[in-house]
Amino acid sequence: MLFRLKPKHEDGNMEKGIIKEVGKLVPSMMKIAKQMWIDFDKEADVLYISFEKPQHAEDSEMEGNIIMHKRENKLVGLTILHASRFVP
Repeated sequence: MLFRLKPKHEDGNMEKGIIKEVGKLVPSMMKIAKQMWIDFDKEADVLYISFEKPQHAEDSEMEGNIIMHKRENKLVGLTILHASRFVP
């Protein structure tokens, strides 16, 4: 699931807005993995999500704009190309 953080809460407070948006993601994030690392390269418009560090994938499969990185048939990471296209 990709998301866009609304920079400000209704009262104009940026921190409250971010906390509210991240709070909405917690249930989904907990179902996906115990740990994850997320990096976004704004210039390249690529979102990297790793479920293990180091990732050390043995195989990768591309489906649309998403590259799935696997090791021993286990998903260890995702690379999402053109990530901003996923944002409504």
